[in-house]
Amino acid sequence: MSLADFARTVLLFGCLHTAHVAAQVPESFPNRPIRFIVPSSPGAGSDITARMIAQHLGQAWGRQVIVDNRAGASGVIGFDIVTKASPDGYTILLASANHPVNKLTLANFPFDLTKDVTAVSQATSLSYIAYCHPSVPVNTFQDLIAYGVKYPGKLNFGSPGNASTQHLGWELVMHKTGARFTHVPYKGGAPAIQATLGGQLQFGLITLISMRPHIGAGRLRPLAVTSRQRMAALPDLPTIAEAGVPGFELVQWYGVVTTANVAPAIVAKLGAGIADAVKSPEVARRLTADGSTPVGSTPEQFAETIRADIAKWSKLIKDIGLVVQ
Repeated sequence: MSLADFARTVLLFGCLHTAHVAAQVPESFPNRPIRFIVPSSPGAGSDITARMIAQHLGQAWGRQVIVDNRAGASGVIGFDIVTKASPDGYTILLASANHPVNKLTLANFPFDLTKDVTAVSQATSLSYIAYCHPSVPVNTFQDLIAYGVKYPGKLNFGSPGNASTQHLGWELVMHKTGARFTHVPYKGGAPAIQATLGGQLQFGLITLISMRPHIGAGRLRPLAVTSRQRMAALPDLPTIAEAGVPGFELVQWYGVVTTANVAPAIVAKLGAGIADAVKSPEVARRLTADGSTPVGSTPEQFAETIRADIAKWSKLIKDIGLVVQ
């Protein structure tokens, strides 16, 4: 055998060996516990979603998926852990629609979701309900917009904080309609709701699970939903797009990311596992009851969702001149 033939044989053997190893990765993964970082406190909506996914994955794969709550610093603590982990897929994190926005609006949020982590799967999407206090002299979302045009700045709305999804949602409404409202940021969604119930705020955005107790009691008045389509649980409630803001859509999503440079085969297996989890009958039933929609996208689809959100909010932030904090 000539030296050239020998070299080709070695190269061919190496390629076949690499392909064989790559093909074996999905079958052997996982062979030890997976750490699931949740950058919020126990009991939050993201935490509940993560625990449902973790339980299903653990049962399906016969390995522990350990939820590790690392709340604080707008997600920086949790992202710091996952970005510094070994690129082997054994550390994952539940990201939300707030995190791409954080990169755009917070000077101390150092992570870029398009570069510093690998998208695995969008697990769920969740629309909000636009609501007002019964004392506000409006009955429809169109009435609210008309009031905000006629009496600019008179009505106050709350949010879980500056540049949160809920805050930017109302900024987008104002930008598209010319209405003007006053934003009052709170440290979390619950305090903003309590302030509305107490009369300090007049309206805001709320999830279905948080809204349910107040609808029947008449404490809050639902006006519209932020999704592209009407909510199955409240079919008579129009979308904001139907109620006078064409093309409007605002959804909160939860999705799983992992460390950058994880092998594509492992990312694909993680993504498939998460999709199976959120679409399983029991998990899907629980998510739907809370007003969430199971998604279970591919890694490529989730990466595109992240890029689209960054483009959408970058344009709004530039158009309204929102100052990065």
